[in-house]
Amino acid sequence: MIFSDRYPPQIVLPGLDVLSIFLSGFIAYYARFNTFVLHERYMLALICMALLVLVINSMANSYRAWRVTSILQMIGNLLIVWVAVGITAASLIYFAHAAERYSRFWVGLTLALSFLMAGGIRSLVQLGLQHVRLRGGARRPVFLVGPSQNVLDVAKGIRSASWEGHTIAGVERIKTPINEACIERIARRIDESHAREVWICVPLEMGNTVRTLFYALRNHTAEVRFIPAFQDMHLLNHRMSEVAGHYAIDLSVSPMSGMSRFIKRSEDILIGALISLLILPVCIMIALAIKVTSPGPILFKQYREGSNGRRFKVYKFRSMYVHDENDGKVTQAKKNDSRITKVGAFLRRTSLDELPQFYNVLQGRMSIVGPRPHALAHNEQYKELVESYMRRHKVKPGITGWAQVNGLRGETDTLQKMERRVEYDLWYIDNWSLWLDLKIIVMTVFKGFINKNAY
Repeated sequence: MIFSDRYPPQIVLPGLDVLSIFLSGFIAYYARFNTFVLHERYMLALICMALLVLVINSMANSYRAWRVTSILQMIGNLLIVWVAVGITAASLIYFAHAAERYSRFWVGLTLALSFLMAGGIRSLVQLGLQHVRLRGGARRPVFLVGPSQNVLDVAKGIRSASWEGHTIAGVERIKTPINEACIERIARRIDESHAREVWICVPLEMGNTVRTLFYALRNHTAEVRFIPAFQDMHLLNHRMSEVAGHYAIDLSVSPMSGMSRFIKRSEDILIGALISLLILPVCIMIALAIKVTSPGPILFKQYREGSNGRRFKVYKFRSMYVHDENDGKVTQAKKNDSRITKVGAFLRRTSLDELPQFYNVLQGRMSIVGPRPHALAHNEQYKELVESYMRRHKVKPGITGWAQVNGLRGETDTLQKMERRVEYDLWYIDNWSLWLDLKIIVMTVFKGFINKNAY
């Protein structure tokens, strides 16, 4: 057995987390009181912290096998757990009226040091295992079964993610229908290959084949996985879930649920409030410039479609002369558009016209990062022309987004431009994380405000 199988994370990590808590507690106590002899109430606090870490990590499923978990994702999950532990510990101390009996410096330093220790140990172990796997060690042999193209696609994936440590022990290319002789041959070859896992790689229409192969392998000890092929289907945040007592393959769902929703909203409130305060003087100057240079309101308000199709009013600084559109039609701004004021041209070129949308963010109707909201008329136009267009609305629209920081701003005068923008938007939704949001915000500061396509 390889090391990670002999000592799986479910056994090793809880012990390391408890060790990190207690070791950090002793160090923090020495830093505060200049002694390693803990008072009994501090020892009780360490025991409670350790139990909280174990319970919350177990609830968050953080002790599962981590062969396919990236270090960044691992540390991110761990940070969420430690923040939850800190909030819970602080709440218990407060409601027990014991705040004056515990050093806040000790509690904070214990949590900080234990997080660094637990995260550092995980990172070192994962990096070590990845290094070993890339050099050919600690690998899990996998036997692939399925049609030629499906098997080839999965094999390419194994080679491109060699750090996960899977290796191909054998391949059986099948065609439908499969007969008894084919099943016996597959079972015999799997035995001879000594594969630790069997991956059944077939399209959804071959569901009966999966059942037949699974039954044929009932006496084998190898782990069996079903890797369905969703040909010509644009999936969104696909995963396995359990609903009404049944397992489901989610094909198109929003990533903003549970803890992810809480993190996203907290990010919007904290960063949005900070930015709103910083830009207040700029907004006042822009408002005065608009009022002085052209007649009409300071703000432009227009209904847009938000998360799950809910409509809301989006706010912008008015950048055009007041005018009416024929038959409710929305005409996109073009280069040298006569409707745009001189101040408006500057605002649109620098994206300063978008600043009032931070109020939309604080309202909870928009997010700082997300797909840009399009006019309702454009949604009606493109939803029939661009596949999966309306899946952009699985999350709240954003002030900035992955498409915008990659140069896809301004007029979408061709269908290809809109298709590319939607492609980037869906990639963002499918790969959302707090770290990706922060990356996009930083990229917006350096390259997202001014763009040659913005007019």
